[in-house]
Amino acid sequence: MGHYKSNLRDLEFNLFEVLGRDEVYGSGPFADMDVETAKSILAEISRLAENELAESFADADRNPPVFDPETNTAPVPETFKKSYQAYMDAEWWRLGIPEAIGGTPTPNTLIWAYAEMILGANPAIWMYSSGPAFAGVIADEGTEEQLKVAKLMADKGWGSTMVLTEPDAGSDVGAGRSKAIRQEDGTWHIEGVKRFITSGEHDMADNIIHMVLARPEGHGPGTKGLSLFIVPKYDFDWETGELGERNGVYATNVEHKMGLKASNTCELTFGDRHPARGWLLGEKHDGIRQMFRIIEFARMMVGTKAIATLSTGYLNALEYAKERVQGPDLAEFLDKTAPRVTITHHPDVRRSLLTQKAYAEGMRALVLYTASVQDDISLLKARGESADAAERLNDLLLPIVKGYGSEKSYEQLAQSLQTFGGSGYLQEYPIEQYIRDAKIDTLYEGTTAIQGQDFFFRKIVKDQGQALTALSEQIQKAIAGGLGGDELSVEREFLASAAGDLEAIVGAMLSQLGQVEQDTRNMYLVGQNTSRLLLASGDVVIGWLLLRQAAVAQAKLAAGASDKDVPFYQGKIAATRFFTRTVLPLVHGQRLLVEGVDNAIMDLPEAAF
Repeated sequence: MGHYKSNLRDLEFNLFEVLGRDEVYGSGPFADMDVETAKSILAEISRLAENELAESFADADRNPPVFDPETNTAPVPETFKKSYQAYMDAEWWRLGIPEAIGGTPTPNTLIWAYAEMILGANPAIWMYSSGPAFAGVIADEGTEEQLKVAKLMADKGWGSTMVLTEPDAGSDVGAGRSKAIRQEDGTWHIEGVKRFITSGEHDMADNIIHMVLARPEGHGPGTKGLSLFIVPKYDFDWETGELGERNGVYATNVEHKMGLKASNTCELTFGDRHPARGWLLGEKHDGIRQMFRIIEFARMMVGTKAIATLSTGYLNALEYAKERVQGPDLAEFLDKTAPRVTITHHPDVRRSLLTQKAYAEGMRALVLYTASVQDDISLLKARGESADAAERLNDLLLPIVKGYGSEKSYEQLAQSLQTFGGSGYLQEYPIEQYIRDAKIDTLYEGTTAIQGQDFFFRKIVKDQGQALTALSEQIQKAIAGGLGGDELSVEREFLASAAGDLEAIVGAMLSQLGQVEQDTRNMYLVGQNTSRLLLASGDVVIGWLLLRQAAVAQAKLAAGASDKDVPFYQGKIAATRFFTRTVLPLVHGQRLLVEGVDNAIMDLPEAAF
């Protein structure tokens, strides 16, 4: 068994005891995916993740791919190839991709539940295996002819990439200068340099299909002028998949990174040696909308990856704490003859462990709740009903999953390491690698600052608060309805107070925004608080989701839970009580900061920094 520790019990608890997915699985578009089938899938993936997938995690970090500038290649380690092939051979990646390319209709809750285990065990495996998921986008967005490309990607296990970022433009995607030149045969020649391209080069697939944003000649500036192109590493026969000549896209560098070293992060150069041929996706210039289908999937993945890493970090720390004997019980500190105890007896260690547990389990609930909204979207569309409200809610939740999930996971992984003391700093335990691998989650697919701005300006202001109001109403309904009964009344009061503070934060920021017409510098006040709003929102949503879990756990205990389940349910109640009483009160402090913000930092001369 490798480093990874799954939490299959908590995944099933969320799916079938809290979120009621037993009422969804086996019905409508998911008729072939009943509860027992789903549970068997999760159990098998848990076994695979803890063993074959986790086995190469450390080795690929210590012996990462090396870029060869002579051949423009970066082969991955043999140990990693073995893990990757074990995942591809199991073919769980078929879950959720379109039936037209060999997929199985699957609820998003099941997809992200199993994704957690892959991403926690060896995240680069999920990233390299993105071909079928990206093929699904081509199948949905492409022409009938391009559907052949999507089928080949799935059938042959080809890799894929999302290609946005350029060295000079960075996160300002609309400033990209890569261009596309129309050819007489209907293809396009792509020219330019892209950076930070995950899985841009490797030797685990015969071909790699790059999904490239570029600006067709004559198109205007900004994101609206961009189109999305299918650019293969090798040309190929669209009927048989037989590979042809090398296309003119090459990896020209592989980044040396802090972590996640098994994953090749590449600079890709298009058209400098010979033409890089591409095909316009769907034969329509709708690039940024099409790419955002991939971006939103990637943001969900990033948040899930971060949370999965915290979960296994916590479980590793917990195991160590239960075994590590050090010092006497603090209540007996004056007795020099007192026996030494395991560190789980020490109050500060317990505080740290319960904090890690609350965040890990609360954020798992966040991912699966968001995925349940995605389930609802599929169900509504299958019935021919409007999914507008559900889509708005999903859009609102995604920045919290990605931004809050990545920030809090990285923060709490430091606590996981602290549990080990000095041993945690050593490579004989996985936590130091977890921390290095998880730091990227706060950065790519939009930094936390970008998530905060998107959350406020697009998901609240542009949406006119519709999704935020709908979410707030769910939280208020739980509070007003006495969720959890008298036993959780104090926790509901803490949640109500934090929800009120969050409402005040939003109100203050909307007021600041409303004053921009009188003084444009008021926009600086808003800009200082968007990340603060995002993180405070995450705290409140997690508090609500933990309360839901505690209410279920309490009911199960009252009904006479089995002996093996009693500690699990007790832990749920304890985590909720701890989080609501120690984390939610901090939202009030964030409210005071938002309401008292001024532009002093904007008036500070640059030289003073």
